[in-house]
Amino acid sequence: MEWKLKSEGNMIRMKKKGSVPYFVFPNLEDTDLVRHGFSTRLGGVSEGYLAELNLSFTRGDNPEHVRENFRRIADAVGFEPESLVLSHQTHTVNVRLVTEKDRGKGFTKPLDYENVDGLITNVPGLTLATFYADCVPLFFVDPVNRAIGLSHSGWKGTVNRIGAVTVERMKEAFGTDPKHLRAAIAPSICQDCYEVSEDVALEFKREFQKHADEHLIYRKENGKYQLNLWRANEIVLLEAGVQPEHLAIANICTCCNPKLLFSHRASRGMRGNLGAFLELI
Repeated sequence: MEWKLKSEGNMIRMKKKGSVPYFVFPNLEDTDLVRHGFSTRLGGVSEGYLAELNLSFTRGDNPEHVRENFRRIADAVGFEPESLVLSHQTHTVNVRLVTEKDRGKGFTKPLDYENVDGLITNVPGLTLATFYADCVPLFFVDPVNRAIGLSHSGWKGTVNRIGAVTVERMKEAFGTDPKHLRAAIAPSICQDCYEVSEDVALEFKREFQKHADEHLIYRKENGKYQLNLWRANEIVLLEAGVQPEHLAIANICTCCNPKLLFSHRASRGMRGNLGAFLELI
């Protein structure tokens, strides 16, 4: 199966079980501590603009189709659907410490929390899950303290540094030293596809003043700006203490690959959700 890379280099690879393909990061696999995956839109049972592997209960899909899609990606990646703990994403920097009491929330039982864009845990057998259709998925594995984290970073999460917040929460909860973390930035929208308004651009210019010469943002003739969320999140993670050799960047754009991945921009909002999954073995 082919996909478009934005530039040279690829720190991600695709696996497939049955009809369900998904992405994995070798730098996370090599720890031998986790199961993980980032879904594509292929291999599910949803129909129409939600075809095929939609993982959202809130975009007008048949709930039984969504449940079957979760079962299919769970079987492919190798976790139990009953182990899922789902986020409740509202573009915050709130990170929840997940315990055994949270098992199944969002899938087999209702969520009893909201406004949660990041999840961390050190409990084996709980599968953290966050959801995407252009925003940036951030994976974290602490191989020393056997802990994991997964965070959703849209433009608001990025400018408010949810990646750094997640690292700090892992420090507080597990004693994580960021220099030991393995981290990954999964498929999401690239700079060429991500046009933003001036107010958003100004927030990034203020937050990333030291990096103004790195082409994080450039202004076009129409007065709009193109924003590089990949580089911004890379800066956030490196400044939080993640080592460059421990950070993988997918280099795959959701908007450039609409037949493989859901993209809000490419579909003008007519889309399902992709899922990021991470479980401590």
